[in-house]
Amino acid sequence: MKIKKKPLSIYIHIPFCVRKCLYCDFLSGPAGDETKSRYVEQLLEEIRRESVKYDSYEVHTVFFGGGTPSLLPAFAIERILKTVASVFCMKKECEISIEVNPGTVTEEKLMAYREMGINRLSIGLQSADNEELRLLGRIHTYEDFLMTYKIAIKSGFNNINIDLMSAIPAQTLQSYQETLNKVLSLNPQPAHISAYSLIIEEGTPFYDHTPSLPDEETERELYKITNDILSEAGYQRYEISNYAKSGYQCAHNKVYWKRGDYVGFGIGAASLIDNVRFKNIENMESYLSGRDVREDVQTLSVEEQMEEYMFLGLRLTEGIQEEDFKATFGRTIEEIYPGVVEKFVKQGLLSYKPGDKPGAGCIALTDYGLDVSNVVMAEFLLSDESV
Repeated sequence: MKIKKKPLSIYIHIPFCVRKCLYCDFLSGPAGDETKSRYVEQLLEEIRRESVKYDSYEVHTVFFGGGTPSLLPAFAIERILKTVASVFCMKKECEISIEVNPGTVTEEKLMAYREMGINRLSIGLQSADNEELRLLGRIHTYEDFLMTYKIAIKSGFNNINIDLMSAIPAQTLQSYQETLNKVLSLNPQPAHISAYSLIIEEGTPFYDHTPSLPDEETERELYKITNDILSEAGYQRYEISNYAKSGYQCAHNKVYWKRGDYVGFGIGAASLIDNVRFKNIENMESYLSGRDVREDVQTLSVEEQMEEYMFLGLRLTEGIQEEDFKATFGRTIEEIYPGVVEKFVKQGLLSYKPGDKPGAGCIALTDYGLDVSNVVMAEFLLSDESV
């Protein structure tokens, strides 16, 4: 009898960009052609070397993130994909995504992406206001984005995500609403929209010199109008910050939120396999030297697994099934978190939908709960004595 392979997702980190944005704390930066070429060679070697550990898996999603993966020549992306396909078992309908920034792709490059099997684009717009883009340190204008979107559609992409950012310097309720309306006026409309609030991270220029930002009340209102406007336009909010047309939820990101198995390649890339977390070294020269790149290997305790299950699962609007929790951990949510769900249901932060039998209900954040999700998540931290 043929043994069914387990699903696996692959993340490939391309750490190059034209210039780091002022808010960016990702492992990325400018680099010369020689460094990019050496990096691709080591990436291919890492993929080939590590693939032998995943014979029992079938790849369901591949995601090129960065940085700006579209800075690499199309033939380099194609070499990486061909290598993945040659050493991994690939699902026939594999979701293959690549992040692109406006102004870094041509119609020729996008056509090449289509031909090599990439079927999903994620375009980093952030704002449709050119002054807001300048203050963020973005290298493009809104007009650059429009050209990129136009050629993406012309190249045959119908699964396109647009990244947006709220609570950014100089942004007002009116300017953010104008950004949303401009995105919705695209023809055709994007299949997916990710809308995140700006978070000031240590080690970024914004951390050292924090600009004037919208106040908390305005930030909450920005959050609310995102849901109101996108819902009215036919998008389903399926995760705290992600909205999709029917059939276009991001399969790759859902693997993270559902704690599926994924392996990352490239500097700093993170992995989770069979409840073991590990990541790659972040030093470029060490990575290029070809030495063993894995570090920070951590086998998650049952307590940590439960915490992650609740934190990540509640990010999804579909919520958490009581039966799934018990099947995974052998104990009920009420046993591990006595009274917590009931308390938040009474406060209007969680909803509880009973199942067709006791212990088969669904727990999810309400709209209000989504707005203050950190308050809820804190209650699902466990002490050693809890388990």
